[in-house]
Amino acid sequence: MPTGVPDFDSLTGGFPSGSVVLLFGEAGAGHQEFALTSAVHLMLHYDDPRMHHFYLGSARGPFVYPQGVVYVSTSRSREQVIAELHGAFDVSYSEVLSRHINFHDLSPAYFQDTVVPSAWASLSSPLLSGAPVSAAPDDGGPLRALADAVDQDGRKNLVIVDSLTDLLVRRGLEPADLLTLLKGLRRRAKEWDGIVYLLLSKGVAPADVEQAVIDSVDGVLHFSWVASPSQSHRQRAMVIDKFMPILARLPVEYLGRFVIRVNAMSGLVTTQYERV
Repeated sequence: MPTGVPDFDSLTGGFPSGSVVLLFGEAGAGHQEFALTSAVHLMLHYDDPRMHHFYLGSARGPFVYPQGVVYVSTSRSREQVIAELHGAFDVSYSEVLSRHINFHDLSPAYFQDTVVPSAWASLSSPLLSGAPVSAAPDDGGPLRALADAVDQDGRKNLVIVDSLTDLLVRRGLEPADLLTLLKGLRRRAKEWDGIVYLLLSKGVAPADVEQAVIDSVDGVLHFSWVASPSQSHRQRAMVIDKFMPILARLPVEYLGRFVIRVNAMSGLVTTQYERV
C-alpha cells in the first residue's frame, strides 16, 4: 500500500497492508503532516488519478489502495481537524479529506469524569453531576471507545489515531492497558488489509513506556527538528527507526535521514537523504 508521500514510495515500495505504524516525533516536526498528506494523496487516487501519479513520483505498483480514511480523534472534533487542514494547505486538501473521511470523535469518553464542562466536550449532561452521559460508552472509557471505532471501520481503510499522546497523559489511564490494546490492534489489523497510523509526541511518556509502544507496533517513523552549525535555520527530518519489511529492502545509502519539507501546495515531501 503506498503512503502517497512524494518520492517516499519510490524508495520504500510502500507499506505492507495490515501494518500498524507509529508516527513519533517532536512537536511540529512532521508526524501529523505525514498522516494528513498520506490521507489526502491516497484519496486523490479516486478523485483525480492523473494528479495522483504526480504524488507517487516514480513509484510503480501493483499497489493496493485504501477505500477511505477513518480518523479517530480522542479530543478534537471533525470541524477542528478540517479547519486546521484548510488553514495549513491548499483548499483542495480539506475538500478531498472532507469527501472521504469517516470521523470518530471520542471526546465524550475521553472527557468523561474530568473537570471539563460538558458543553466543551459536546456531552449531553454535566460531567461531574453523576447523571448518565448518553454519548459515552459503558465502563470501557476511551480505550474501549478507540477499540470499537477502529474495529468497526478499520477494514481496507487508512486509519489515523490522533493521538496516543492524549491517552498517555490522561488521568486514570494505565499505560499497561494502552500497551495491551496496541498489541491486540497489531494482531487484528492483519485481517483488515489497511494501514493504521498512530500519532505520538516525543517526551510525553517515560522512556520505558515510549520503548514499549515502539515494540508494540510494526513500524516507526521518527520525526525531529535538526540544525547545522553552518546554517541559520532548522529543518525537519525523518528516520525509519523500525520496519522490518522496509529496512530489509531499502538500499544501504538510504538508511540515513530523510530531509522533509512541508508546504501549502504539496503537503509533506521527502527532498533529500543524509548519512547519519
